[in-house]
Amino acid sequence: MKKVPSDIDIAQAAKKLPITEVAGRLGIPAKDLIPYGYDKAKISYDFLQGMSDRPDGKLILVTAISPTPAGEGKTTTTVGLADGLCAIGKKAMICLREPSLGPCFGMKGGAAGGGYAQVVPMTDINLHFTGDFHAIGAAHNLLSAVIDNHIHWDNELNIDPRRITWRRVLDMNDRALRDITTGLGGPGNGVPRQSGFDITVASEVMAVFCLASDLEDLKTRLGNMTIGYTRDRKPVTVRQLKVEGAMTALLRDAFQPNLVQTLENNPALVHGGPFANIAHGCNSVMATRTALKLADYVVTEAGFGADLGAEKFFDIKCRKAGLHPDAVVLVATAKALKMHGGVAKDDLKRENVKAIIAGCENLGRHIRNIGQFGVPVTVAINHFITDTAAEHDAIRKYCAEFDVQCTVASHWEHGGKGAIPLAEQVLDVIAHHKSQFRTLYPDKTTLWNKVRHIARTIYGAEDIIADKKVREQFAQYQDEGYGHYPICMAKTQYSFSTDPQLLGAPTGHDLPVRELRLATGAEFLVVICGEIMTMPGLPRRPASENISVDAERNITGLF
Repeated sequence: MKKVPSDIDIAQAAKKLPITEVAGRLGIPAKDLIPYGYDKAKISYDFLQGMSDRPDGKLILVTAISPTPAGEGKTTTTVGLADGLCAIGKKAMICLREPSLGPCFGMKGGAAGGGYAQVVPMTDINLHFTGDFHAIGAAHNLLSAVIDNHIHWDNELNIDPRRITWRRVLDMNDRALRDITTGLGGPGNGVPRQSGFDITVASEVMAVFCLASDLEDLKTRLGNMTIGYTRDRKPVTVRQLKVEGAMTALLRDAFQPNLVQTLENNPALVHGGPFANIAHGCNSVMATRTALKLADYVVTEAGFGADLGAEKFFDIKCRKAGLHPDAVVLVATAKALKMHGGVAKDDLKRENVKAIIAGCENLGRHIRNIGQFGVPVTVAINHFITDTAAEHDAIRKYCAEFDVQCTVASHWEHGGKGAIPLAEQVLDVIAHHKSQFRTLYPDKTTLWNKVRHIARTIYGAEDIIADKKVREQFAQYQDEGYGHYPICMAKTQYSFSTDPQLLGAPTGHDLPVRELRLATGAEFLVVICGEIMTMPGLPRRPASENISVDAERNITGLF
């Protein structure tokens, strides 16, 4: 029996073009590239600043049903769709988020696509890449050190150590660092206080990095971030600590988007990378705006299911960056739909049309949710070899009830050629269904009612619940002038509810709000619900057990 090559085998066998040649096709001269070896480069900030007069291309968002262990293939479909568009002669490119090291060594694996729909160099992208995440972590932790240093040396701002909201970050899953005590060991080691770590992608610096429109905006947003409160409960900002300039210096080079290529040598920008279950989950505004100036069609993605990634893409990124998406591709697999229909993971290879129909309730909820934003949607079935024609027909029939087209795409197996039918369907949607994009709620809606509206209209919840302390925080932030902020929901990605075991399309549940975090640089309110953690842990058998380097210095076992 012929051995099926792994994703990393396929990526390492790729015939890559020099990145200067990929850039040249986009009209980017070699002098405006900052190369990181042969096959990846940053696009210079000066070149980016000179593109403002160019017209924008069409913006296509790829999102998915609620994720399951069976897999949906959102990034794979993003890559395949762009390759498919290029295969039929369209000038298309991709905008993706950078992977975090935590999931790579934990449970999820890599995040550069799969099969014959990948961006390369896959191992570099998943491991360190151009150092952007290290720069973001360094900038974040510089601020952490400055806060403690300020308190150690006289504390002129009268910062209350008990009311510091700024934590440290690490781009690795490490549950032991969620809650810590710092400053132990005597007066020379600072002031003892309780603190903790988040994963780097949950950092507000990451959010600011991804939402800033230029370097000056980046510096301003960093300065606006709130790190805690004084003893008389006045907010303290980064600007008062005079460290936003140094943080911007650490981020200056990282702020330039990264250019790589697909297996079919089509251009891709991979830049920024917050998680959509604990942050806003989109690649940088800089990268998206750059791509819109360089290509006629830009395919981007938002993390996890449409209830998290797509909602935040619309309500946070598009709202703040003035973007107008033209179409949405909603990815589903027969396997995942069967799982939402109650089938155990070990039984997913067997045909089960009844379970498909039951699981389509999850798909239907996502279709209805996207409809609330006024953007036309088409469904992509990411094909698996165990799928059957009857299962595909059941999904198509269900989608037809919403007057939504459903296309089978085999890009994992056949690359861009396998995604040509999907590419043609997306072009048809854009041509015949004009986007009437709108956000889910207006700025003037109160913070509490914004959260309630998301819970009821997107999650199918009956209401939101919170203890007295959290309710008082809502009122406080509203009174302090932050009521116009959009909401960044943090909850499990596996369910519309906060219970990861509650699959399908549950209704009537309450959404428990556990904690609020005010992000005055990113300009949104993070609402932490249920048991979701901003510092994940490793599973019993982490993916790191399978990763190594062989005798030829090739990385093995990565996805």
